[in-house]
Formats: sequence, C-alpha cells, structure tokens
Amino acid sequence: MIVLKSPQEIEKMRSAGQIVAEILDILRSEVRAGVTTLFLDGLAESEARKRKAVAAFKGYGGFPYALCCSLNEQVVHGMPSKRELVEGDIVSLDFGVVYSGYYADAAITVPVSKVTAQAERLVKVTEESLYCAIEAAVPGNRLSDISHAVQGYVERHGFSVVRDFVGHGIGKKLHESPQVPNFGEPGRGVRLKPGMVLAIEPMINERSYQVKVLADGWTAVTCDGGLSAHFEHTVAITEHGPEILSKL
Repeated sequence: MIVLKSPQEIEKMRSAGQIVAEILDILRSEVRAGVTTLFLDGLAESEARKRKAVAAFKGYGGFPYALCCSLNEQVVHGMPSKRELVEGDIVSLDFGVVYSGYYADAAITVPVSKVTAQAERLVKVTEESLYCAIEAAVPGNRLSDISHAVQGYVERHGFSVVRDFVGHGIGKKLHESPQVPNFGEPGRGVRLKPGMVLAIEPMINERSYQVKVLADGWTAVTCDGGLSAHFEHTVAITEHGPEILSKL
C-alpha cells in the first residue's frame, strides 16, 4: 500500500532531507586523495548526531555502517574501509537519517581530484538522469514515466541502467511502496498523486548493466569491472509538481 503524506508530514520529511543535504555537502568537501571512507562514515554519523538525527542505515538489515561508500566499480551498498582514496577514483556516498520519526535518503557520486573524461561523463550523465526523472514526477503521470525518463536519457549517452536495485517510497519507514525502477516503458504502473514521497535513485554503469553482490552480502559491483555512479534525492509529489526535500 502506498502511504500518502500530509503537508505536515512532508514538512517533517523536509527537515530530515535538509539534514541529509547538509551532511552530504560536508562529505563532498572532504573527498580528496588520502582520505579513507571509514573517516567519511564517522564524520557522517557525528554530523547527524549534532543535528539530533539518527543515521538511518546503521543496523538496518544488519548493515554495520552509517554511510554507504561505493568506489569505482562498486554500484551500491559499499562498505566503508581504511582504504585511502586516490586521484582518479569516483566514490558514491549514500546517506539517510531519521528525524522526528521520518526518513530522508540521498546520494551523490564525487570524483577524487582529476578523473578520466569517461568517468567525469558518467557522473554527469547519472546526475542529469536524476533530474530528468524528477521532472517526470508530476501528478497524473504514471510511475514508469519516472523510470523511462532515466533509461531514455542514460542510454542515449551510451551508458546502462542497473536493473537489480531500484528506488522506493519513503516516509515513516526507510523503504515503503512503491518500488521505483530506473528502466521501463512509459505509461505503466500507479498514477502519481500529491502526497507520494519517493526516493528516486539512478544507478548507472559505464558498460553492462549486470551486477553481482560480493561475499560480504552487501557490496554490489559491476560484473565487467566498469565504473558505476549513483545519485539520489527524496522527492515529494505535490499539486504544484515535484519538490526535492533533500536539496540545500
């Protein structure tokens, strides 16, 4: 069942989203060669605590960290570690909080210093595909119009859309109905209504869309070793169109 949020609930989610946005902005500024993703994880959790929010991912389904840090060929759910970032890496940072009983969730992919032109293009196209999806998140459209907006944009630029992981509804729970794939034909699925809040999150691969999960049970990687990028926003569907709740 899809839970529609009241204006008061969306206001609480907006507060949670602002916290996520602020923390991701801080993390972005700390990404450089020599920094470890374990440091970024600790920083994210401490910044959430300062804002009287709880890091949403820590302990969720047994995940042991506050922040998902996915490097290069890692697609999503990467584990923070003592491995230092090096010039040329790209790192996807996925973070969520629960605040006043409501969740918000967002992700960015950050280049480390100078990266290849291909990596830079992948990051750019992935972020742009998120905004294409958000533009389609208007009342009266179908859920798959969001999905198709991502796929169409990404494939026109020669990249591929991950099928095994999708976006989701969000609210009092981190994952609610409906699932929000990043691929599919337009005009299908539920009709979008004011009060829906969706975590829209394109995960885009440099080459093949195929992925696999490593032995840690969490980290998903590209099967062919190609790069992957990930962007996400928590988005409310309103009578006036989409509102990004996780943006500064």
